Amino acid sequence: MKTRSGAQLAQLLAEKGIKNSLVLETIANTPRALFVPASLTHQAFENTALPIGQRQTISQPYTVARMTELLLEKVGKDSRVLEIGTGSGYQTAILASIFDQVCSVERIKTLQFQAKRRMNQLDLHNVKMKHSDGWLGWASKSPFDAIIVTAAASKMPQALLEQLADGGRLVIPIGDTEQRLMCMDKIDEQVNEQVIEQVNFVPLVSGEVL
Repeated sequence: MKTRSGAQLAQLLAEKGIKNSLVLETIANTPRALFVPASLTHQAFENTALPIGQRQTISQPYTVARMTELLLEKVGKDSRVLEIGTGSGYQTAILASIFDQVCSVERIKTLQFQAKRRMNQLDLHNVKMKHSDGWLGWASKSPFDAIIVTAAASKMPQALLEQLADGGRLVIPIGDTEQRLMCMDKIDEQVNEQVIEQVNFVPLVSGEVL
């Protein structure tokens, strides 16, 4: 199925198992073409990851939808969400269209600047951005009701667990060659882990790039 619009993409994701109507509606209404290089806009509404420069990618829409859906299973729309890995800003825009507050950390300054410009274009002003090492999270803004990590960590970043509020959920891909999407639920300061599915992300790299 070739998709040429957000509505068609949302329909495809529903067929692939995404059930949350708010997530599907947000996917349908978010112009993914804004987040990809001009040479790839003809593929913007395909269910595929695409390169965005700096050896980074915009995630597959199914993955964006699934991770967002997993957050909504646990926390409400009035939540404050931390995103690690702003990238193009597509996942950021989906989150900001659903949740009250989004804090997003990106280690590559060029990508952060471009994403910030896109948030302004979409009139999404409930996003705070920081140029920093994603492994460190954003301690001064914590605790967060939910945390989403859009790059694969070799192991669980302890700082992120510490910044997750009690009753909150962290969704993160973990692994090197073989990656698994994980849900971490914090209940009474204990963390319950759940494996969701196999995934394929760029690695979560430490350090910052101008």
